Amino acid sequence: MNFVGRAKRIDDVDLPRAGSLIGVGEDEIHAVLDVETRGGGFDRRGRPKMLFEPHIFWRELVAKYGEGSPELRDAVRQGLAYKRWGAERYPRDSYPRLIEATKIDRDAALRSASWGLGQIMGFNASLAGYDSAAAMVADFLDDEDRHLTAMVRFIISAGLDDELRRHDWAGFARGYNGAGYRRNRYDEKLAERFAWWQGKPDTPFQIDRRVVDHNEALAA
Repeated sequence: MNFVGRAKRIDDVDLPRAGSLIGVGEDEIHAVLDVETRGGGFDRRGRPKMLFEPHIFWRELVAKYGEGSPELRDAVRQGLAYKRWGAERYPRDSYPRLIEATKIDRDAALRSASWGLGQIMGFNASLAGYDSAAAMVADFLDDEDRHLTAMVRFIISAGLDDELRRHDWAGFARGYNGAGYRRNRYDEKLAERFAWWQGKPDTPFQIDRRVVDHNEALAA
């Protein structure tokens, strides 16, 4: 897998359509996307935006092979796994790390990265509607609309749609980004971006049969 597909960007109407699935407007969706990936799901090479998390790779390898395993020792030796978040700075491009990690365990490596517009962790692929992290990543190669649909599925599955509707940014950030969300000011950034988008005209959008069909397909 070279992680390059069609890399189609979302259309403006996709945002209010996605918001309608969970009872919010496009401004809430814009805010989440801005904070997670600055509004874009692909990098300059047409690959899904991705952040490989070595502390998650550590966790995945320990769960699968055990703490004294050759797989974990190999990952640690190469700087691909460490026990605690923040032990090292992230590189500008996580793909070289990811590719090396896949040589140790492909599934664990894909599960240890966050992907696409919504930066969904691979280990959360089932909450986003996929059988595996590999299936999610493969589906993300072609179209940001698939990233957006997966993000909505995850928000619903994780029970975060209520927080988004209430504009409970701290509650949403805690569920979406983890207990350490305050260190990166995720809640404050969400509130700031939502306020910014509130001052912009909305995309013309009307609930119609196409949206109903889209909802039904999402719920299936």
